[in-house]
Amino acid sequence: MANIKDVAERAGVSVATVSRVLNGRSPVAETRERVLAAVQELGYRPNNVARALRTARTGALGLIISDLTNPFFTELADAVEDEARSLGYSLVIGNAGERPAQQDDYIRTLLDRRIDGLLVSSAGTGSAMLSEVVASGTPLVLLDRSVPGIDAPCVRADGRTALTELAGHLAALGRRRPAIIVAPAGTPTGEERLELFRAALAEHGLALPDERVGSSPDLQHTGGRRVMSAFLDLAEPPDAVLATDNLMALGAMDELRARGLRVPDDVALVVYDDVPWFTHIDPPLTAIAQPTRELGRAAVHTLLARIEGRPADSVLLPARLVTRRSCGEPPGGGMPTP
Repeated sequence: MANIKDVAERAGVSVATVSRVLNGRSPVAETRERVLAAVQELGYRPNNVARALRTARTGALGLIISDLTNPFFTELADAVEDEARSLGYSLVIGNAGERPAQQDDYIRTLLDRRIDGLLVSSAGTGSAMLSEVVASGTPLVLLDRSVPGIDAPCVRADGRTALTELAGHLAALGRRRPAIIVAPAGTPTGEERLELFRAALAEHGLALPDERVGSSPDLQHTGGRRVMSAFLDLAEPPDAVLATDNLMALGAMDELRARGLRVPDDVALVVYDDVPWFTHIDPPLTAIAQPTRELGRAAVHTLLARIEGRPADSVLLPARLVTRRSCGEPPGGGMPTP
């Protein structure tokens, strides 16, 4: 069985360099890639028990995802797992199912397992156990969703530029009555997207009155359909709807079809969160794409910095607008000519 010296010889580096790579204190990218390639070729597996005895670490990270049935969070968890594994860490995942109590149960379980650090994409507006994590000294990083009152860095996407572009896109296409389906009331992410979209629309002379702001009771298909139904019952229904979650968007689309309405002929539809199969829907959905895999990688490195006592600031990565055909774009997608 290969040992760490074998890996060092194969990679042409010192044992200390191999150790730094496996513990997340990676040197330059080229050296890291050589070491990881040697690890894979030789089938080397670090002795996590021995390492834990020497360093008081277990080599395990915890990840709590708010809802693994949501394609965005599934991809995010996969990205975190890939990056953690490439750096020599195992990952224990808990699915909160958008239930704070269930999230608390997973936090207790993970802390009992003496994980080295915890990543949390929080259910709802957070939970009581998050404060206990901070108080316990366990390194914590928030992922995708900030939580008021929790002193921990947050790694998430910045939708400001994408939402600004979307407002201009809708205005150029002649959409004058925009609406938005947001996450349950009080959710920081949903409130931020609402305010950014409202401000961006105002720059183009477009209003977003309260009657065209629908707060879904959950981040599910049923919630999106319920809000879209309320929009369509208005005296002046919207001619464009932004759904701030992919599952809510599918519910909104189902309600439109149930009423015999077509996207984009009757109502334009945009989704915040892009998933690969949106290109296969008729029409293909215009979306705001978050840099999901980059978020996962950045979250792991931010957490490792906290574990090792290095500075670890919050990270904002830009989202981008992906135009297709669901807003009445010209063939081939893209921005219309003014």
